[in-house]
Amino acid sequence: MKLPHSPWAEAGGDFAIGLRPIPEADWLEGGEADPAARKDPLIAACPEIVWGETPGSWDAQAEALALVAKVRGSQSGEAGLPPLLAAARRVSDDLCLMEQREGVWRLTALSLCAPSFFTAQDALGKSLAELHGPVDGFAARFGGRLERIFSGLRPGLILERRNWTVVNTDALFTPDSAPIRAQISGIAPEAAGRVLHLRVERQTLRRLPVTGGALFTIRIWRAPLETLEQDPERFAAFARAWRGATAEFRNYKGFASYDALVEAYIRARGESYSVNEV
Repeated sequence: MKLPHSPWAEAGGDFAIGLRPIPEADWLEGGEADPAARKDPLIAACPEIVWGETPGSWDAQAEALALVAKVRGSQSGEAGLPPLLAAARRVSDDLCLMEQREGVWRLTALSLCAPSFFTAQDALGKSLAELHGPVDGFAARFGGRLERIFSGLRPGLILERRNWTVVNTDALFTPDSAPIRAQISGIAPEAAGRVLHLRVERQTLRRLPVTGGALFTIRIWRAPLETLEQDPERFAAFARAWRGATAEFRNYKGFASYDALVEAYIRARGESYSVNEV
């Protein structure tokens, strides 16, 4: 499957807020027939990993559910569920609710069934600054701007951004990096294009006009690295982004663990795509 987004060609190998306005019709991407069929077993088996809410968040949760219902309608099996969890069963995206508490934007509820190396309990209740604290260099460069974006977000405006990394799994549910990274040493260089996967996050942000909260969505797309060969421009852009990534970006993404494999892949196919001198 060819990925619908290629953020490595937009921001390269560096952090960027990269928010852009999109029409409401483009808010939620499809591509999954029944998200609840994937999410319900996780909600039942490990609720502490995939769900969290704080007291007092139900009004904003209900407003988020109403927005989702306008696009996706209602579903069975939602009786008694927290509103944001009911909304999350209808969409492929993970849903994160941010609210201002005592002047600070905090994560007050979230459904996280496609986590990228963190859990709902890791994030619940944290401020924007705390959520981005582990991201080397991000808070210093963008922390203040991010606060202003959340506070200044007007009703009706929907913003989108994209993020990317490389991992050695096609799984959507990856709350812990340790068991995945433990398998890297066993990957043969000639298998890198098939085993390594591009993992793309497509994120959106919109205001909840009644409660004043903000709904942040995360949609995960992934595909084997070898799918880049379908598009020479994407391949070349990826090679440039990988080789030119900043130290902060590389450290946060754990690129050092994959360097030998990705370089072997790029060099094995580089002559066909004119990137070996990138």
